[in-house]
Amino acid sequence: MKLKQIKFALVALAATTFFVSCSSDNGGDTPEPPVTPEVKMDVKLATSPTLGSYLTDKDGRSLYFFATDANGQVSCTGGCEAVWPPFNVDNLTADKLGAGLALSDFGTVTNASSKKQLTYKGWPLYYYAPGTGDGYGNITNTPEAAGQTTGDGINGTWFIAKPDYSIMIVRSQLLGHDGKNYKSDYTVGDGQTTYFTDAKGLTLYTFKNDNFKKNNYTKEDFSNNAVWPIYETDKIVVPSLLDKTKFSVITVFGKSQLVYNGWPLYYFGQDANVRGANKGISFPAPAVWPVPVRDIPLAI
Repeated sequence: MKLKQIKFALVALAATTFFVSCSSDNGGDTPEPPVTPEVKMDVKLATSPTLGSYLTDKDGRSLYFFATDANGQVSCTGGCEAVWPPFNVDNLTADKLGAGLALSDFGTVTNASSKKQLTYKGWPLYYYAPGTGDGYGNITNTPEAAGQTTGDGINGTWFIAKPDYSIMIVRSQLLGHDGKNYKSDYTVGDGQTTYFTDAKGLTLYTFKNDNFKKNNYTKEDFSNNAVWPIYETDKIVVPSLLDKTKFSVITVFGKSQLVYNGWPLYYFGQDANVRGANKGISFPAPAVWPVPVRDIPLAI
């Protein structure tokens, strides 16, 4: 009997060992979950403590707007293009945009070098590639590293591309509804003026008969609003060169109107939402509805 018991115990031990071994092998065969490769967005948003949200490429390099692209066409040509290379993405799709960006805000233009360039809200997009010398007169232009924003504010015309500007700065020729070119002092002549637009480059105006934070034009029933529509917004997001504290919001018969240095801001109906148009500067006469500029005197 003892011999039979020993044989039985040995058989049981062998069976247990086989079971444990099989269980261990099965566990080892369980495949590891697949590693999903990171999908890089072609355009995305980054955040800066001083600048807020701004656009970057897939590698985090900053993108910029140029103030002289007032009409939505590329005005950076020749040597400018070496310092401010065009940014483009072929066949951009919604799934390649970072959170907070909409495909409908993007488009393309062709620059003077016949290169395609991506636009955002009508603004052509650029990199900044400052030149560095080797001490022998040779200059190399290298795009900023990811996370750098040193191009913002250069020459008062280059600004980080933000998704939420309520004011932008443009530099352009003033061309009145009378077909005449005007200088910054509203005398007839050629010369660029630096002034404010909305986020999409639509020209804004002030009214010489307004008072400090007081709209003296708009009627209570808004029956004349189509002629000079108020700039209706309560957002104050402006280029870094501007003093944000000079902007405010007033209420005009229940609607919010943006104000700069005490001057309520308007559109001109005859500009017909055409980017870069500034016909209102001579209607009904020059300087009655001037464009807002950075150093406009405080309204009284």
